[in-house]
Amino acid sequence: MSCAVLVVDDERTLARNIQSYLMRHGYTAHCAHDGAGALQALAEFTPAVILLDLRLPDADGIELLRRLRPLAPAARVVIMTGYSSLPTAVLAIKAGADDYLAKPIVLGELRALIERVRGARAAVAGSDRPASGLDAILGTAPAVVELRERIARLMALERQADQIASVVLVIGETGAGKELVARALHLESRRAAGPFIELNCTALPENLIEDQLFGHERGAFTDARESRPGLIEAADGGTLLLDEIGDLGPSMQAKLLKFLEDRRIRRLGSVQERAVDVRIVAATHQPLERLVREGRFRADLYFRLRVVELVVPALRDRRQDILPLARAFLAESARRWRRPDLRLAPAAEALLAAHPWPGNVRELRNIVEQAAVLVTGEVIGPEDLALTRLGRETEEAPAAGERSFLLPESGVQIDDLERDMLRQALERSSWNVTAAARLLGLSRDTVRYRLQKYRLRPGPGASPND
Repeated sequence: MSCAVLVVDDERTLARNIQSYLMRHGYTAHCAHDGAGALQALAEFTPAVILLDLRLPDADGIELLRRLRPLAPAARVVIMTGYSSLPTAVLAIKAGADDYLAKPIVLGELRALIERVRGARAAVAGSDRPASGLDAILGTAPAVVELRERIARLMALERQADQIASVVLVIGETGAGKELVARALHLESRRAAGPFIELNCTALPENLIEDQLFGHERGAFTDARESRPGLIEAADGGTLLLDEIGDLGPSMQAKLLKFLEDRRIRRLGSVQERAVDVRIVAATHQPLERLVREGRFRADLYFRLRVVELVVPALRDRRQDILPLARAFLAESARRWRRPDLRLAPAAEALLAAHPWPGNVRELRNIVEQAAVLVTGEVIGPEDLALTRLGRETEEAPAAGERSFLLPESGVQIDDLERDMLRQALERSSWNVTAAARLLGLSRDTVRYRLQKYRLRPGPGASPND
């Protein structure tokens, strides 16, 4: 299938070489050598991919990118530059570029990149599936914005260095979106065409996890009637998500550490080692530092895992995102079930906004989809939400003699709890110190002292106020 490409580069020889190469391989290719030429070209045809140089004689590439987007919203944009630097790459991705390629250009790699970004757009546009990659990490809360930017910076660094971060640790509560982050790491990288495989470390006993991860040879044990590769081997060239890594037993922790150190596996019953190139994304809702202190998790494995650490915020800590997420999930469900006129009543939105969301984003998605399926009319009211009764119960004050907080059997770290409560109060009060102090039953000076103690800072553009 023909694909239209716009090449925007003031190096005329390079632009023509790219154009000729693409046309020889069945593409429709047009050239522009400055910003004005690019804008004129978009008035005459609609490209599927735009190859955009960052330095043009009449325009800055980043600023031009912002002007091109409204004219070609469906086009994928690949930034080309001889000024290869991480800040430039991050800026381009944040401005809307889909990928980044440093000069000198290798034509074969460029063609493969065009097909990859073109395929990513087609996969989303040609189905009712939700967005993927970074686009799937929805929200405007500062913690979510920072999370997306950290992933973008990591991906840009990997492209620049032609390397990958072979281990990434993702921390967050159950249902907060750790798998979304893992998939974003996979889909935004050059491994997107490779396999993405997930293993929940709590789902199997330790001896079966070893077989699942490393595989076995025929005859390795009684029921091993044929050889089978493990998940690490199956994920070669792609990504393996180890969910709830904190639940791995001591023996498997040691075996995983050995693999992370030498990147080689040996199947059960085999004497032969195999080299495997795979990114390991380790996810957990547990505080691994505490497990290390308690002797339940190896310190050397913990330090090996947290070379790159990404934190996924709980939904209650990003309350400004609750309603936008609910509306996005409703739109997604409405498309899937062919009910385009579905909408949330104001009372239903108020109930969603007030709910504590112990199950995080996963709970919100499930509640909204269930309502979209079962509601008889077009308007989802509070009575159509499965959490209506729970939402009302959580707003009631505890009865006399009841505990408003139940200490977990494993205990808590008071400093962590205090920091979390303080941040919640500040975010709920838009970082108004007096209002936060009232919520916590503390003096304003005490809240200010704890702000300094825990080094809490609001997001960009905001600051604590009285």
